[in-house]
Amino acid sequence: MRLSARLSVAPAALVVALGLTAALPAEAQSRRAAAPVAAAELTRAAPATHRAVTFAAAPAAPSGTLVLPLSAASDLDARAATLSSDARAALAAGLKGADFGYGKRKSVSLYGLGGWDRVLVVGLGADASAADIQDAGAAAGRALGAQAGELTLLASGLSAEAASELATGLNLGEYRSDLYRTTGRDKPAPGAATVVADDASGASAVFAGRGRALVEAMTWARDISNEPANVVYPESFVARARAAFAGVPGVTIEVLDVPAMERLGMGSILGVGQGSPRPPRMLIVRYRGQNAPAEVFGAGPVALLGKGITFDSGGVSLKPGSGMGAMKMDMSGAAGVVGAVLALAKSAAPVDVVAVAALAENMPDGGAIRPGDVLTAMNGRTIEVISTDAEGRLVLADAMVYADTRLNAAAIVDVATLTGAISTALGSDYAGLFSRHDSLSDQLHAAGEASGERLWRLPLHPNYVTATSSPIADIKNAGEGGAGAGTGAHFIGYFARPETPWAHLDIANVDTSAANDVKPAGSTGWSVRLLERFVRDYRPVAREVGTGGS
Repeated sequence: MRLSARLSVAPAALVVALGLTAALPAEAQSRRAAAPVAAAELTRAAPATHRAVTFAAAPAAPSGTLVLPLSAASDLDARAATLSSDARAALAAGLKGADFGYGKRKSVSLYGLGGWDRVLVVGLGADASAADIQDAGAAAGRALGAQAGELTLLASGLSAEAASELATGLNLGEYRSDLYRTTGRDKPAPGAATVVADDASGASAVFAGRGRALVEAMTWARDISNEPANVVYPESFVARARAAFAGVPGVTIEVLDVPAMERLGMGSILGVGQGSPRPPRMLIVRYRGQNAPAEVFGAGPVALLGKGITFDSGGVSLKPGSGMGAMKMDMSGAAGVVGAVLALAKSAAPVDVVAVAALAENMPDGGAIRPGDVLTAMNGRTIEVISTDAEGRLVLADAMVYADTRLNAAAIVDVATLTGAISTALGSDYAGLFSRHDSLSDQLHAAGEASGERLWRLPLHPNYVTATSSPIADIKNAGEGGAGAGTGAHFIGYFARPETPWAHLDIANVDTSAANDVKPAGSTGWSVRLLERFVRDYRPVAREVGTGGS
């Protein structure tokens, strides 16, 4: 017997008789949401602070700290052309004495030179890319974050775009993840930063038009990912997004609550959320930029879908206690896609883009779904639940159908902290890329190289169909061992129409890291820069059945 395509509105007796799992009705969700789950109010997260950045054709009198990005000793004359010959000679001698190697993100501090309190030299490496220059700025921002004085950054000999990347990186490197630490925050505000560039007005325009928006978007994405789960949950994520986009031209926001998702038949995301007193939400943020070219975006928006599990206990398939606290970041995909649209909207980019954040908490109470249950997605396809800890693909199934059929997206990219298997395959050097459409995959790969958030394409093998086949439903949400990242990607792609250009990014290995020379411990904000670059450079992909990726 064919199963109902709308289990959420089926009579309760029929649901029980069939042994299927339907989402709780709206009134039940409302009663459960009345539980005491308000965000902690004992303290408030510290606001982000960034140095004010200006651009000038020449430095002022020596004061504070000088930042000098160099690829080689031979760069010194061009980069420090605005300094005196004596100052350049002293710098050259200091660098030689320190045996500095100029490698990427390497740095050395020199003192007592040319009237500066400190000279921080940051390596660019040979043939530095825009991403390398941004990283050098981030290394400077990170190294000087506790230093309150003024900064001067020398970018002579670099293009206006490169000078802006240096400034963008500086602000990114100043990010702090200790949002609720109550000590060490009473320091004076950091002094201003002046970037000395050949084309100061051009660099200032690039930074004002794009760099500053990228910093704000990255900060938002990192903050909401680093927040604890008692502060950020589906409803508060929505509120944070509304606040971030307030007053930004060209933006519309729609939020699907439980009754709205029930009417649409979104049994997959509702099933994941029914174990928590905090009900799920589907957040849709659309930005239509002025002058978005019709030949590129006339067929519909580029849709960016994000897994937004604001806390993942694993549900009934409970995770081990060790490391479970990090599962507050299981919404990093949603943070990344919303952050990317925020960057594009705040910079008034001429694009048409929509972020869809599938938001839920995965908790194991008495109303939670169980292994063996069957859910029905928005398109009527049925899903056998093998593991409740494979929940990210469940919320994305409904997001995928919505973007494909309701938004008529020209291309869809989903971003998710989906599998531990991707870490085994790629370490932390690349995120995983899966796609049936070679042209879309190529564009994403190019954006990754340009932004420094690099991708490695992995296969969508035909065997994944067999691995996810179910004896009771159309598909099951987990395979039996084997290629975990690949079967997870296949499951999500199953809910996109075959002709729709679609790609999946598994970022479970890159969304967070320990502290390093460009960032503190916690969220990386991964995918904001990649997707911002991808959408800006997007070219139409033929709407035809994809045959690549296998």
